[in-house]
Amino acid sequence: MKVRAQALLGACAVAALSTAAAAETITIATVNNGDMIRMQSLVDDFKAKNPDIDVEWVTLEDYVLSQSVTTDIATKGGQYDVMTIGNYEVPIWAKQGWLVSINDLPAEYDMADLLPAIANGLSVDGSLYAAPFYGESGMVMYRTDLAEKAGVTIPEKPNWDQIREAAAAMTDKGAGIYGVCLRGKAGWGENMAFLSAMAQSMNARWFDMEWKPQFDSPEWKATVDAYLDMMNNYGPPGASSNGFNENLALFQQGKCGMWIDATVAASFLTDPKESTVADSVGYAQFPNVAGNEGRGEWLWSWNLAIPAGTSKEEAAKKFVAWATSKDYTNLVAEHEGWRAAPPGTRTSLYDNADYVAAAPFAEVTINAINGVDLAHPTSQEVPYIGSQWVAIPEFQGIGTAVGQQFSAALAGQFSADQALQNAQSLTEREMAKAGYPK
Repeated sequence: MKVRAQALLGACAVAALSTAAAAETITIATVNNGDMIRMQSLVDDFKAKNPDIDVEWVTLEDYVLSQSVTTDIATKGGQYDVMTIGNYEVPIWAKQGWLVSINDLPAEYDMADLLPAIANGLSVDGSLYAAPFYGESGMVMYRTDLAEKAGVTIPEKPNWDQIREAAAAMTDKGAGIYGVCLRGKAGWGENMAFLSAMAQSMNARWFDMEWKPQFDSPEWKATVDAYLDMMNNYGPPGASSNGFNENLALFQQGKCGMWIDATVAASFLTDPKESTVADSVGYAQFPNVAGNEGRGEWLWSWNLAIPAGTSKEEAAKKFVAWATSKDYTNLVAEHEGWRAAPPGTRTSLYDNADYVAAAPFAEVTINAINGVDLAHPTSQEVPYIGSQWVAIPEFQGIGTAVGQQFSAALAGQFSADQALQNAQSLTEREMAKAGYPK
């Protein structure tokens, strides 16, 4: 019996080693946002369901991730099996044949449940090329206690004049409290995400119908002047280095009266384990100019996509299906509560009474997402589709270069007029080099 038991144990050990040896490792490039970090902490659930697949992470800052995955996929580097990319890249890369269609995900994935506003932006010719992990629009997040103390009311649909007045009233620099926190860190997905949305809410556009840059327009002048005025008078010090994560930390620490940014931030601001002001957060629509019904037209989703040519397509699809499924949403709710569920991707989430009860920001978020019109991001005619980005391949480079000008102006290196002049010149040069109009 002893010999037989030892033989049995030996066979089990060999089988275990064999399974380990046969495990396929997929490399996933992702952004260092809170929802993605949470996904990594829950990956044991995926491994338990897929013991033949190991996962390796490459976690990078927003702009570094964009540069890394763009270089890798354009050069066919093969470094990643799953990429976290935005809805800006998906249609451009799909049309170039760089992404694998994921229309064949299992029936239980329920593609029909995906929000149309998000899924349409990830599809080309009726085929889905990335699965949304979370979706977002833009909104005002503010301290209800500070607003009450300052005697100001943030309307449901504020305009920029009301935002400035509220910022002035809530600022208490002696106490380390700043009326408004906005992105200042240079990057097409950092300060230009916010500034493009702000500009559109003030009736500006990136290009006219002949693809001429519009930074010499009165609308862009009004946008940058208002931005610098608010940040210089009521913003935190060193704001030219602050992006999404830095402003999130400032708000959680009680140092911001208002933060106008991505709706996805709301779950982190209301998490009592992370935020010192979790019970004092209110929400309002992205601001506009007085008398104008236009909004910032902010629409973004972080999505999981599979680069064409990967040798691990089947394993990659299993991971993508797991991380963006209804079951994953339930897993997050089980571990972190419904408030923490990845927002902005599935209709069923906003039909879920438990989620709506736990997430006071749910209604503002879904209304903002559903209100976006990618074909008409501003009140003026444009030759492109977009939101806080423009759907042309050149936008990454141009957007970051323009962002550097406005970040430098915020840091006091030169004036708003000089920043706008520089933005106009460099964008004209790059667009001419790229052969626009096409």
